[in-house]
Amino acid sequence: MFSEIAEDLPPVLADFVPGAPFSDRLSWEAVSADMRTAVIGDAEAALGQAWSVIKASDYREYALNGNRSCFEALYFSRRRRLNDLVLAEMLEGRGRFIDAIVDGVFLVCEESGWQLPAHNAYERGGQRFALPDAEQPVIDLFAAETGALLATIVALLGDRLNEVSPLVGARIEQEVRTRLLTPYLTRHFWWMGNGAERMNNWTAWITQNVLLSTFGLKTDQGLRRKITEKALSSLDAFVKDYAPDGGCEEGVVYYRHAALCMAGAMAILDQAAPGCMARLWRAPKIRSMAEYISHMHVAGRQYFNFSDSAAVIEPCTVREYLFGKAVGSDALARFAANDRLSSKKPHLPDEWNLWYRVQELLVGSDLVAAPADASKTDIFYPGIGLFVARDDHYALAVKGGNNGESHNHNDVGSLTLYKDGKPFLIDIGVETYTSKTFSPRRYEIWTMQSAFHNLPTFGGVMQSDGADFAARDVDVEFNEGSARISLDLASAYSAVAKVRTYRRTVTLLRGQHVEVSDSHDGDLPAVLSLMTCAKPAVDGQNLHLESLGRIELDGGGEIEVDTIDIDDARLRLSWPSKIYRLRIPFAGTRLNLRIV
Repeated sequence: MFSEIAEDLPPVLADFVPGAPFSDRLSWEAVSADMRTAVIGDAEAALGQAWSVIKASDYREYALNGNRSCFEALYFSRRRRLNDLVLAEMLEGRGRFIDAIVDGVFLVCEESGWQLPAHNAYERGGQRFALPDAEQPVIDLFAAETGALLATIVALLGDRLNEVSPLVGARIEQEVRTRLLTPYLTRHFWWMGNGAERMNNWTAWITQNVLLSTFGLKTDQGLRRKITEKALSSLDAFVKDYAPDGGCEEGVVYYRHAALCMAGAMAILDQAAPGCMARLWRAPKIRSMAEYISHMHVAGRQYFNFSDSAAVIEPCTVREYLFGKAVGSDALARFAANDRLSSKKPHLPDEWNLWYRVQELLVGSDLVAAPADASKTDIFYPGIGLFVARDDHYALAVKGGNNGESHNHNDVGSLTLYKDGKPFLIDIGVETYTSKTFSPRRYEIWTMQSAFHNLPTFGGVMQSDGADFAARDVDVEFNEGSARISLDLASAYSAVAKVRTYRRTVTLLRGQHVEVSDSHDGDLPAVLSLMTCAKPAVDGQNLHLESLGRIELDGGGEIEVDTIDIDDARLRLSWPSKIYRLRIPFAGTRLNLRIV
């Protein structure tokens, strides 16, 4: 798909300009007063603060105790602050922030390594080294983001920096070449793609930022061509792992680092070689990948959130809007524009990618609300086994697939349900990342376990991880009066569970209620877990979930309710301080739920 374009590239690959340069004062003066005030206010606050100090012991903390967040707070605060200062100077144009920008640039250039400690490895799943080796740079997500940040600064503000000293731009180019572009061409990192190995968001995310670094700087044509050819090959490796339906197995949060970064890479190449992406923008698979985010939306900030995603995420940005426009999806463009206009912080103060923030200021100022598509869309993604159905009150999702997907939780067959835009049966999501999150001990974390999803256990045995543990015999039907999915979950459990079949059928009867019918054949007692953030009240075989509604049971035993305290910062973005797990034993071989 992508590699075919290499043969048609023009002899000269143009610069990529990530927005209007400093000299284009009309564009920057046209930014709305509200955005201008917010950005300059953040930069003024930054002027009065000390830059973070990053010590070797800070880098080593991950190796010593698995903590990621302490180092990352120091690391990202530098980049966000540099963002604020650059944008304020672009808007104001008086030189007030230049000295601080130069300080920030040199601090970043003098870091021993741009890769995060959690990513300081040369092989996928390989040893994480306690300190960075400056002679052998690792290209991870944020080494590439850092290169892109510095290249964007040069592309936008280079002439102003040269007035301070030509050595500022020269230092940036030297560091980006040494830490990013040279190892990109001379080493193989797993995310570049190699045969049948599965890729994930890393491939598109890093490729976009390598291209931004390459074309944002005044690199030579030979280098540009080599990097472009390798990038096109990596994009092929990335897109091969998507089914034609475009579903993102990594969840809605990672859509923004996966398909949306692929779109960013395409936009960069389209400017470097005008029109080279025209055919791909029209490809049905690319359009389906783009529209995935709108199909996962429930209401407000709420999304269906299987895998390592939160249930509550930030509003769309100009990036989703531009992706929709590029692939010809008016529905996605309208959804993204309206969602973006609901943001309380459209200048993205927490974003570390400067290009994204420039887009918000220069393009976002022109967005206006458009009539949204009010239809309730059903969809099934066979590539990842994801079923979504809706009516005027309910939004229902059921996950099939397998337990070997990227960012997997052992959750084959789990369902998520919203009623009138409020969470009824929930997917918890993932806690703050630590070394354990992406280690062989991942499934010791409770949020990754099937017993803490809307799924059964058999004699306490939960689902197993790996691609072989999957849903079987999946059947889906949509019609005017109902939407239904039926699937067998027995293969998601190891032989220890002694379950031969577990047939789950979930039906949305439009305008009425939701039915879940579970039947099993096995040797161990089955207990169904249900997760909710609404405090339940048990009344015999009825469950009342505050003002949301109730669940009527048929075939269940005595219900137990576990209260789970939520104190993790990442989980608290989506959930209150307490959530609840209902444990419902099967009285026989069948358990039916009627949710109203």
